[in-house]
Amino acid sequence: MRRCSFIGAALTLTLTGCLMGPKYQRPKEALPDQFRNAPPASSPASIADTKWFDLFQDDTLTQLGRTALEQNFDVRIAAERVLEARAQIGITGSELYPSVDASGQFTASQASAIGSFPFPGGRPFRTAYTQAGVALSWELDLWGRVRRLTEAARAQYLATEEVRHGVVISLIGDVTTTYFALREQDLELEIAQRTRDAAQDNLRLIQLRKDRGAANGLEVHQAEQFLYAATAQIASTQRAIGQGEDALNLLLGRAPADVPRGKNLEQISIAPELPPGLPSALLERRPDIRQAEDSLIAANAQIGAARALFFPQISLTGFLGGQSRALSSLFASPARMESISPAALLPIFRAGLRAGVQFTEAQKREMLVAYQKSIYGALREVSDALVSHQRTSEQRQEQEKLVGALSESVRLSTLRYRGGLDSYLQVLDAERNLFSGQLTLAQLRLQELESVVQLYRALGGGWQ
Repeated sequence: MRRCSFIGAALTLTLTGCLMGPKYQRPKEALPDQFRNAPPASSPASIADTKWFDLFQDDTLTQLGRTALEQNFDVRIAAERVLEARAQIGITGSELYPSVDASGQFTASQASAIGSFPFPGGRPFRTAYTQAGVALSWELDLWGRVRRLTEAARAQYLATEEVRHGVVISLIGDVTTTYFALREQDLELEIAQRTRDAAQDNLRLIQLRKDRGAANGLEVHQAEQFLYAATAQIASTQRAIGQGEDALNLLLGRAPADVPRGKNLEQISIAPELPPGLPSALLERRPDIRQAEDSLIAANAQIGAARALFFPQISLTGFLGGQSRALSSLFASPARMESISPAALLPIFRAGLRAGVQFTEAQKREMLVAYQKSIYGALREVSDALVSHQRTSEQRQEQEKLVGALSESVRLSTLRYRGGLDSYLQVLDAERNLFSGQLTLAQLRLQELESVVQLYRALGGGWQ
């Protein structure tokens, strides 16, 4: 009964003893009231609160994203690392409790009859016995070293979980931008094919006019140049489409194959308002900031574990079992044996203890700087995404006007050529400019969609 009371008291001291080291407090950072380049009087509402599959409302894109979340290799690797970190908590925390081992041994020995310890009658001493029992060993965590290590392991586990969230956000962004790039290349292919068909019609018309003496060989070669430029663009775009499909399949965790298509690039709508929310929300929403803070918490706990080494290490060992020469009497009352041995170890001189504390303190300062860097890096990414979306949207609108003007120029120059008022060179220049303008417009539409994805990712959307 006394032994049970002693062990219970030791367990209470272990779990309620003092904790060395500073208590963690979140660093205070002076964040701006709103993001740079954000609309004035921004509300707490944010586009990051929108569900990812509601952002662009493309069923095919949604299905591709879900497939990627299930099968992507990086997500699966990150998930296993989370399980590893979770198991590490159990490994570290197990030191808070006693370890109990069962042991058994058989010993047989014979001493020399003529050695250093002679026995009467010159006969050797023989003995054989069996011992079995339960051994206990336990380090009492009076100063919180093990609890600080467990706290650090828990923080590292949470940091690993945030890494997984970050992988998910990156994956969603990569799948979306790769899919949009694929749809943009599809649009470029359509533009190039329409241009090729128009160039073939022009070439036939000019060849017919040449046969009748109304055009010359230079105009025929000019028409051929435009046709070959369109066909070369087709081959280049088809190559990019094949590579884009391969890249998307790798994100999906699949072998290279055809990729289904959903809405056309022009059909994918963007919300007229993209509120970024408040900068302070980034501290809770961005996985990289949360990961940096968890790493800071772990470094703070390591300081306490290092400081605890300056204090006595108290351990408890014990044994309960039996020892008998006859195996049948091993568990009889006379064979019973028991021991309990408290011990304390006080460090007097260890040259590396102070350096260990200095090392952990330097690690904490490093993690603090990394935490601050992640915050200001996130602010920059949001600002970049906002200005990119605003200016790209304006540029796309102006490019649409330019394409409209170029289309009218092609129509008028064609009428003047057929009426004999201009040479084919004016028609060729107008068609080249239209072809280039249409390709640029397609690329700007892609960039505008990518800026939305960039903003969504920078705000930490998509994983809550």
